[in-house]
Amino acid sequence: MKILVTGGSGFIGTNLIDKLLSEGSEILNIDTAYPKVESMTAFWKKCDILNYEQVREAFISFRPEAVVHLAAQTDTDPSKTIADYKVNIEGSDNIINIIKEVGFVKRIVFTSTQFVNQSEHGPRHDQDYAPHTVYGESKIISEQHLRESQIDAIWTIIRPTNIWGPWHLRYPFEFWKILSDGKYFHPGHQKVIRSYGYVGNVVDQIRAILEKPKDLVHQKVYYVGDRPIDLYDWVNGFNLRQTGKKVIVMPRFFVFSLAILGNALRLVGIKFPITLSRYRSMTTSNPAYMEKTFQELGEPGYTLDQGIEETVRWLRTTHPDLVKIK
Repeated sequence: MKILVTGGSGFIGTNLIDKLLSEGSEILNIDTAYPKVESMTAFWKKCDILNYEQVREAFISFRPEAVVHLAAQTDTDPSKTIADYKVNIEGSDNIINIIKEVGFVKRIVFTSTQFVNQSEHGPRHDQDYAPHTVYGESKIISEQHLRESQIDAIWTIIRPTNIWGPWHLRYPFEFWKILSDGKYFHPGHQKVIRSYGYVGNVVDQIRAILEKPKDLVHQKVYYVGDRPIDLYDWVNGFNLRQTGKKVIVMPRFFVFSLAILGNALRLVGIKFPITLSRYRSMTTSNPAYMEKTFQELGEPGYTLDQGIEETVRWLRTTHPDLVKIK
């Protein structure tokens, strides 16, 4: 299959392209960023999805059978407005309109986010929206535009959960560094159920969507990732493999006090590992409904332990200072 990947130089895209190339697919990655793996430059074209003519030329030259649309601005900065997310709205509109214009694309995997609904009960149906960030609002608009487009192709929306694994853009400098430095304190022993996903499983889920018959995946929405887990198990798994020690558990009131201090320090320009926003995330359950994904796309191929092992192996090569166990 000839597959065009938008944003293929990013975290999920790098892992996806690596897998697809190993299986013999023809790939074109259009992205403004240079690939993270040198060998992938042969399959990359520098391209801004906000530039309609540039993207159109890439489509016509490559003539993909399928498109995996990953390109997006994903930050959740509360100071931003919907106008700051042009890539997510106008860029996605360009991809949709070009596919309609050229007529030869048969399948689309269209990436949204779990942030389109962050209510306590979760979405009751695919178009039940309750965003808590402007980023989430921008993805709702892009989902709606796809639905309204009447595009003549098999399309599927994926909503990634909190995805992790090799080539993650931020975790080596944030989460995994905090663990390595011994600065992480887990807030209490109460279970906090979160939706995470090893990127290898997400790649397999995307591949399954590309291969399934039309009647199984057309106009469907899938949350992609793993089954919801206790946050402690995920954090502790990494801490054991990075430092050889169990993660430190502290009373919630102590971690909450640190978070208040963190907010105060940020006001004067001093970075601190934990803030009130981060504390809320660490103490609030937020599971996504994943059973439909596993029933229709298959069970995850990687366990939590296997995903952590693969990720730490990558860290040893790319960020060896983060792994204290030799």
